[in-house]
Amino acid sequence: MDAGADRERGSDGATDDAPHDAALDVTTVLVPVDGSDESLDAVEYAVAVAERYGARVHALYVLDPETARGTTPGGPDDAIAATSEEFMDAAREVAAERVDLTHSSAYGFSPTMKSRHPGSVVLDAAAEADVDFVVVPREPGSEATDLLGRAAEYVLQYATQPVLSV
Repeated sequence: MDAGADRERGSDGATDDAPHDAALDVTTVLVPVDGSDESLDAVEYAVAVAERYGARVHALYVLDPETARGTTPGGPDDAIAATSEEFMDAAREVAAERVDLTHSSAYGFSPTMKSRHPGSVVLDAAAEADVDFVVVPREPGSEATDLLGRAAEYVLQYATQPVLSV
């Protein structure tokens, strides 16, 4: 077998000794989460991708519109904040000493728009954070009405970044 057989050939016929993933420059991996076990699994995948590329992970905690409607105008109530923080503590444990992990919350609504598609919330956050890769959790047999299930479908269809659905 030729030693150059594993090399990629460019349009000019020249071979490239770089790994197949060298063309993918990843500095930030976005993972939308909702506090579920599937979300924590997605964080593990996001950390693995980030570790592979020397990137950081940004976890976006997405609240469903029903929960968000029950919050005060200043932000989520104490119970929601505690649940979110508990989940993020678990996510930080997954990322500990492997990659940097930051997080934020998205409420799926604004004063002018009472409800937004969760997928558009994720894509807006991806654009704002200038992410290079998205990892979306999908529950096995998830319904189209599930928050992250709907977000995953939307992100898979419309994202301009590479997306890993787990």
